[in-house]
Amino acid sequence: MSYLVQARLDDHTLSVTTTTAKEAFATAIDWRVLGRLADITITDSNNTYSIETFSVAMALLEIARTVNDADEPKAKPAANG
Repeated sequence: MSYLVQARLDDHTLSVTTTTAKEAFATAIDWRVLGRLADITITDSNNTYSIETFSVAMALLEIARTVNDADEPKAKPAANG
């Protein structure tokens, strides 16, 4: 999946496409630190997020993965002999 990170600088729009959520988030944070950029958003194939809502969405996704992993049955060790 690719992510589009966009921001405004005066009358110009800056954008970059990244291949991972981690790269998109890092880019958005870097741009936020610059301070002169406005309206920083991250867009996946379905939704557009602010930095704050993207971090919450990614945290919830990670929690869901953790819960799903915990629900999967564990493989029993092979018997020796």
